[in-house]
Amino acid sequence: MVQFHEHIITDLLEDSNGGLVVTSAGLGLHKLISSLFLLHHHSNGCLLILSATPPQRASILQNYENALRSQISGEFPNLPSEITSDLPANQRLSLYNSGGILFITSRILIVDLLTHRIPTSAVAGLVILNAHSLSDTSTEAFIVRILRLTNLSLYVRAFSDRPHSMVSGFAKAERTLKCLFLRKLHLWPRFQVYVSQDLERDPPEVVDIRVPMSTYMIGIQKAVIEVMDACLKEMRKTNKVDVEDLTVENGLFKSFDEIVRRQLDPIWHTLGKRTKQLVSDLKTLRKLLDYLVRYDAVTYLKYLDSVRASESFRSVWIFAESSYKIFEYAKKRVYHFGRSDSGKVRLSKTASTKKRKLNDNKKDEDQSTSAESRVVLEEVLEEPPKWKVLLDVLREIQEEREKQASSGEEKDHLGDGDDNGIVLVACKDEYSCMQLEDCTTNGSQKVMREEWEKYLLSKVQLQALPKRNAKKAKEPKGIGVLDGVVAAPGKKAEVSSTNKQEHDALLAAASEISKRINKDIVGEDDNQKLVDDGGSVKGKGKGKKKKGSAGEKANNDVAPEDKAMEDGCLNEVFLRKHDQGPDAESSRETKKLPPVVFYALESNKKILDILKPSIIIAYHPDIAFVREVEIYKAENPSRMVKVYFLFYEDSTEVQKFEASVRRENGAFESLIRQKSLMMIPVDQDGRCLGLDSSNEPQSIISQNLITRKAGGRREAEREMQVIVDMREFMSTLPNVLHRKGMRIIPVTLEVGDYILSPLICVERKSIQDLFGSFASGRLYHQVEMMSRYYRIPVLLIEFSQDKSFSFQSASDIGDDVTPNNIISKLSLLVLHFPRLRIIWSRSLHATAEIFASLKSNQDEPDEVKAIRVGVPSEEGIVENDVRAENYNTSAVEMLRRLPGVTDSNYRAIMDGCKSLAELAILPVERLAELMGGQKAAKMLREFLDAKYPTLL
Repeated sequence: MVQFHEHIITDLLEDSNGGLVVTSAGLGLHKLISSLFLLHHHSNGCLLILSATPPQRASILQNYENALRSQISGEFPNLPSEITSDLPANQRLSLYNSGGILFITSRILIVDLLTHRIPTSAVAGLVILNAHSLSDTSTEAFIVRILRLTNLSLYVRAFSDRPHSMVSGFAKAERTLKCLFLRKLHLWPRFQVYVSQDLERDPPEVVDIRVPMSTYMIGIQKAVIEVMDACLKEMRKTNKVDVEDLTVENGLFKSFDEIVRRQLDPIWHTLGKRTKQLVSDLKTLRKLLDYLVRYDAVTYLKYLDSVRASESFRSVWIFAESSYKIFEYAKKRVYHFGRSDSGKVRLSKTASTKKRKLNDNKKDEDQSTSAESRVVLEEVLEEPPKWKVLLDVLREIQEEREKQASSGEEKDHLGDGDDNGIVLVACKDEYSCMQLEDCTTNGSQKVMREEWEKYLLSKVQLQALPKRNAKKAKEPKGIGVLDGVVAAPGKKAEVSSTNKQEHDALLAAASEISKRINKDIVGEDDNQKLVDDGGSVKGKGKGKKKKGSAGEKANNDVAPEDKAMEDGCLNEVFLRKHDQGPDAESSRETKKLPPVVFYALESNKKILDILKPSIIIAYHPDIAFVREVEIYKAENPSRMVKVYFLFYEDSTEVQKFEASVRRENGAFESLIRQKSLMMIPVDQDGRCLGLDSSNEPQSIISQNLITRKAGGRREAEREMQVIVDMREFMSTLPNVLHRKGMRIIPVTLEVGDYILSPLICVERKSIQDLFGSFASGRLYHQVEMMSRYYRIPVLLIEFSQDKSFSFQSASDIGDDVTPNNIISKLSLLVLHFPRLRIIWSRSLHATAEIFASLKSNQDEPDEVKAIRVGVPSEEGIVENDVRAENYNTSAVEMLRRLPGVTDSNYRAIMDGCKSLAELAILPVERLAELMGGQKAAKMLREFLDAKYPTLL
């Protein structure tokens, strides 16, 4: 353990109520929590860990086991357990009473607390991770409030390693402390004195390598930044967003989307389509900048093709002035396309490249057509500059190790044992890891060629898909930017034809590759057949095609792509193969590489302590990973650690890395200012009162006490009860209802989400859930079930507090009923179920007020009865029961479809006769009494008495 972790634990233990710890990213928070576990003793009660993600749980358990292994020899005591919904209630109770350390989800814990399955006195404390995601309405705050009411000795320790999330919104840190009933805020940034001393005492050796980007990469980056700046200027013109936040530097981070959406959410429905699209375009442009330095040229081009196909007709950025450069330069990184007139090739940069024909013309025919125009597709396959640098670094490491081994030098500086020789390469994602691993084993040029062939084959597969609309015009419509081609003045027709030729040339190249692959497969099958039939292997080499053959064709069949070429204006298509270089593969084979392990930063796995590498290469530098390396070196001061940083020079990668450091420091400076100005209300014993200290039910009751009536005597108020479905604890409404003073009874309901009284059943829908329920038809079934079992079915449509209380903008509401309009669907739902009541709620707190008013003058709901509603029974029909078998739903549906039976009279008919058989023999006079008129009765009587036609 590093020393500043001991200081953090000491600060936490000073306050028996606990505290909130905010650290910089990567400062070993999982190690700090596992060290706290060592201080827990089962005699004090169980320790519950909330809001832990699976990677966090795995790393905490791993560090806890390592710490136990260093302290205890032999068998370990009870390790931390995980409580899931699969465990029955009795096993969960035994685990709670065991006094161990338990990982548990907030949903399971709150249900067990409300149903009194867990004794609150058996809980010693709570450890809450990811505290930046908490709010005053979150389930974790609900749990802390319930436990604080009955367990005064409980301690709560909350942790977060995202300081920038703790400063988003108004007084986020102060509100988080209040909702957890805490007083102490502990801030541990990277520039804190103890942290700096520990990490800078013996820092690792750092080699900063700045890799120059290629010319086309620089052009793409410049073009994307120009387009992003143009989109931000358009956003500023709307006067809807704070101008200070709209900078290109902020646009490099994912949190930029949250900043913009948080400002625009209240007025989102009033925005035009252009403004909404600009928000989406900024997200796309950030990905383009990120993927430029992360992936190879072919993968980047493939992503651009998908963006063009999905967003070309609605995007704003794609029509910007510099957008065409992004597509043009991305193509030039992969291939060059041009024509050769009279044998002179344009756009050709290497004279020693090999030519490969895509048709079976002979040399004499080539000479006769040399005067005509030909199309040349030249492979470029630009490798990412970092690939070459990475391979050079690995070879250099291997050479140094060989020199040390030959000279017999011993590494006495390794205190943890011998060097295992592992080189750790940290990448952003799994795809980069697999690609770099392939690059180190097979060579970079082979990897690029495989990606290129996959790209071409995907073109063939896309072409083979059936067209949805065959009546579309063959000529491309719109401007050339949509096709990634620059439209020169006065040459619009030539641009479209050139683009078609380029597309056909790619299809032709892809067709040849697919035929070659098919022929290889057929050849292998033929060889296997020859061996199976004759037992001879003479035909072993037949049917296999040499990779270097230039003018061969697989067969004489004409593929659809070839027909497309013949219909076009191409006379000849050449594919100039990229020169791989004779020394590339040989130099790789002669110089061996050290053992390399590739690690994806997105996996969030802590593997430094497992692998214990002595050399680390940060292929995609990340601020959190840099801190993890510093912690690793501080914990192993005797081990020599060398770190290589690979940055693209003058790239957004460097800018983003530096901006992340500045943003984190700025967040901590803001938190330090907030801490000095915080006001946390406490009681006489020094305990925090929480957010709703002035709105407690007891204080409301005491305010209502008056002395006029019988000397202040008053009747004991009845406690309000609300039956809540288990699935509703994914939302925060039960928390708000509990704060309102209502008793929450969690059960599994088949009908409805909330039961307010024996008559009122509520189905709650958020806006997003409402649209999904209408689309799937689930809402119709839910309302039908509520109408069947309850007298007052209620559909609650709940809006978010930070968004506008408006369902649609006025311009979106049409005059007529349309099947796609949500207002039309709601209208049809109300017409079909006349007893349905719709309640519109502005926020969670407004819903609690509405529930309180609905429950006034109503009986409290029956828990046993609510559970049995809609549940099929096995023992048969029980008298006065409300289960599904007591209602012949098929007979009711048939009754409602009879002529003359309407929504207003079918219940009177059901009360007046017991079955359809009795209805069929009722006289017209009795039917008129039940149906409310002679006309309806006569219509039904004529229908029932009509003769069935028979065949003679």
